[in-house]
Amino acid sequence: MRTPRRLRAAAVAAVVPLTLLAACEPGAEAKAGAASTGALDRFYDQKPAFEACEPPPTPGAAEPQKPWPGAKFECARLKVPLNYEEPDGKTASIAVFRVAARGGKPTGSLLLNPGGPGFPGTSFAPQAAAAWASSPITESFDLVGFDPRGVGKSTPALDCYTDAERENDAMIASFDSGVDDWNEQETKQLYEQCAERSGGADALAHVGTRDVARDMDVLREVLGDDKLTFAGTSYGTRLGAVYAEMFPAKVRALVLDAAFDPLKGSRQRRLEQASGLQRSFEQMAAFCSAQADCPLGTDPKRATEVFQKLAQPLVDKPIPAGKGRELTFVKAVSGVTTGLYTKSTWPMIIKGITGLRDGRGDTLIALRDIIHERASDGTYSNALEATIGINCLDEERNNPAAETALKRDFIKAAPYADTGRPITEARDGCEHWPVQPTLGYPYATGIKGLPHTLTVSTTGDPVTPYEGGVSLAKTLGGSLLTVEGNQHGAALARNSCINDALSDYLIRLKTPGDGARCKL
Repeated sequence: MRTPRRLRAAAVAAVVPLTLLAACEPGAEAKAGAASTGALDRFYDQKPAFEACEPPPTPGAAEPQKPWPGAKFECARLKVPLNYEEPDGKTASIAVFRVAARGGKPTGSLLLNPGGPGFPGTSFAPQAAAAWASSPITESFDLVGFDPRGVGKSTPALDCYTDAERENDAMIASFDSGVDDWNEQETKQLYEQCAERSGGADALAHVGTRDVARDMDVLREVLGDDKLTFAGTSYGTRLGAVYAEMFPAKVRALVLDAAFDPLKGSRQRRLEQASGLQRSFEQMAAFCSAQADCPLGTDPKRATEVFQKLAQPLVDKPIPAGKGRELTFVKAVSGVTTGLYTKSTWPMIIKGITGLRDGRGDTLIALRDIIHERASDGTYSNALEATIGINCLDEERNNPAAETALKRDFIKAAPYADTGRPITEARDGCEHWPVQPTLGYPYATGIKGLPHTLTVSTTGDPVTPYEGGVSLAKTLGGSLLTVEGNQHGAALARNSCINDALSDYLIRLKTPGDGARCKL
């Protein structure tokens, strides 16, 4: 028996950082990407007109963030080739948002990427400005966020589902969630509707990380920076590492926070993520057990079983979640998973599970809506849909047998997400993409002439394991800042120890010494 459709959307919060790897040789493409003369001159020489604009809304926040009184916000658009091998052909338009440096005398631009890979940088820049509002970083640099090709306000934008389909738990992940089981017809339909709604097959063929790295080099030049200063979180660490591989001579400084391990393949990374999320669930349950009326009980060892008994009935019978909405199993697990990213949201998970126990789904669905970027009017951003297309060019792909085995192993590693239904056959959502992945695996190895980089890795990161940061720092020959804490990413944590290390590096290129540590 196949799992009902509403079960197959995934514990989607896991999509944010889990953009994995692929298998192809990057060398020739990297060399081609390094060219900035001849046919590409018109892109590198463009002068986009920055105009005053309002900051985009921050996901989950009622109003846009304004980091300091009188902060100056500017927007522009960057034109890039859709296919860098055909620079005279179709173009893409990249949305760019700039927070001008405090004092108006920047030494350069700091490019930012929030991860995903489908999440927009235009809304991330004001978040970073708010987190660093009193840091020398915002005096020294204009903070520049951009929506990678296919993402957010950039065009063509990746679009695979209607808002109604998203609300109905449309299958949104191109990686293992533990509950996906696309069939072949559905994977074919996924590609066809993504292509139809996103501007055609060409748009889907050129949204991989190597394309984005090339765009980032054009943006660097357009902003007037001889070399790139960059800070990326989660997927952003892969983007930064790939840029370093393709353009090592153009790197000034890279901050890589919550790192993807460039040496590990898709299967290992997915299962590590599953284990990390389960560990975070169990830590949350232990925190809950010490409180009165914990909905998971007083024995943390039984918490997963208790949650399964509360959540699995939603497979057949969703519960009211306010404003005419319903909490399905997928939405419940997605909401819990969203809250597992940082210890600070554990109380909200507990409140949500208490509501689930009492027949109310409003809190868990609110958590789920954060990661889906669902607005109060019921519209959805394209962040998770863009993630599908980008992953299809970056990830290794599985045949049905391997995908089915992986999904079963994922559930063994993260049983809190178990539907209680058997996974009979699962298929890779990217199997009908007509182009092969373009990332290359492993990546960012053996780079010559790369300046010192700074990787930030958190010991209790539930999504990107601490060891991945150790591996990335070693692979790039850079420095490592260890952060003691339980959350995904630490660069925007408003922690003075972390901020001091970042500003020393970004401004003075002074890296922390061996064994450097901060504590959240």
